[in-house]
Amino acid sequence: MTTKAPPASDTLPHSPKHHEIDELLIDAEADDEQVQQHHPVLRRPWFLLLGLVLVALNLRPALSSMAPLLSEVSASLGLSAARAGLLTTLPVLCLGLFAPLAPVLARRFGSERVVLGILMTLTCGILLRSSFGQVGLFAGSIMAGASIGIIGVLLPGIVKRDFAKQAGTMTGVYTMALCLGAAVAAGSTVPLSQHFDDSWAIGLGFWIVPALLAAVFWWPQTRQSHGQHQAAYRVRGLRRDRLAWQVTVYMGLQSSLAYIVFGWLPSILIGRGLTPTEAGLLLSGSIMVQLLSSLATPWLATRGKDQRLAIVLVMVLTLGGLFGCLYAPVSQLWGWGIMLGLGQGGTFSLALTLIVLRSRDSHVAANLSSMAQGFGYTLASLGPLAVGLVHDWTGSWNPVGWIFGVIGIAAIVAGLGAGRALYVGVTSEKV
Repeated sequence: MTTKAPPASDTLPHSPKHHEIDELLIDAEADDEQVQQHHPVLRRPWFLLLGLVLVALNLRPALSSMAPLLSEVSASLGLSAARAGLLTTLPVLCLGLFAPLAPVLARRFGSERVVLGILMTLTCGILLRSSFGQVGLFAGSIMAGASIGIIGVLLPGIVKRDFAKQAGTMTGVYTMALCLGAAVAAGSTVPLSQHFDDSWAIGLGFWIVPALLAAVFWWPQTRQSHGQHQAAYRVRGLRRDRLAWQVTVYMGLQSSLAYIVFGWLPSILIGRGLTPTEAGLLLSGSIMVQLLSSLATPWLATRGKDQRLAIVLVMVLTLGGLFGCLYAPVSQLWGWGIMLGLGQGGTFSLALTLIVLRSRDSHVAANLSSMAQGFGYTLASLGPLAVGLVHDWTGSWNPVGWIFGVIGIAAIVAGLGAGRALYVGVTSEKV
């Protein structure tokens, strides 16, 4: 059976209701072959919820914990700014490169078992990068990025299957856990390392503890029996669709700014006179603010005829926060950090919402999500690398503002295309 979506030039007949968007949003992050039609009755849903939260908490600390210690790690191991830029780029690149493995592994071993196995891989990656010098640092960063990329694809599918009636609420819980994990790691890694005789290795290696804890609480889920797929769908022609590429480019460019912040903002702030602890706390506070805008922005954006105005507003907030952190007086940095958090929380949640709004059904949304994450995160990895190279060449952070401006303007241009009230024109086939 073949169901054809209208061409990309067709406008939306109406704006989807907020609860419908929330439920489809979970679908949009998972591969369509992962989303099962059979929803089992859980014996202990609260235990699954606890496991999901603990796993989600571990999807950002490996990325945000490195930034506050990057200067110390670079000095200790003799890394140039270019190599440090590569260190911040590799995990982001792996998010895109390894995400397509998730549905393959899930079909072979089951989603729950894969999540448990990849949690152990994440633990090994964190241990490797903190204990085995420069080679271990890069190899462990690759393992951590690959692990996060795979788990990030699998979790939303599990949420949709087991909490279908609470999909909107679980979307909020999932987003909050991601932000909370990133914020806690950014703010506490430097104090941890200082507590243990200024050992950056212990500061980075500490994050194996929550990963192992998540594995312990997740292990019972591998013993659950779930229904088999009743139907699978194939979507053709997505990579030839202009609107799909606009959504993908917007996803990648806003992610690029986000991972520049994860990888380089503390170093920029330290260069402006803050201590590593102060820089880590500012990054942590900025990420915590994202909780507010990441929940509010999609709700507000779906109240208008399209999302173009919302995209421009959140990107202007993001650029304002970045330029403020780079050029404003030091006494004002916290205010600019809060503005940055409000903007970036909105850009991220809007990127996910666009995937839903531009898709005719959940199967198209799933494939558009896979395309946006795979190509988008690969594109996003170039941002942190460019920042490292420019800083290495110039010896100053000031020229980095040009990178912010170019990426931000390009994201607005892509967003103005992706934010129109249109559907991607693709075909969904039942196989």
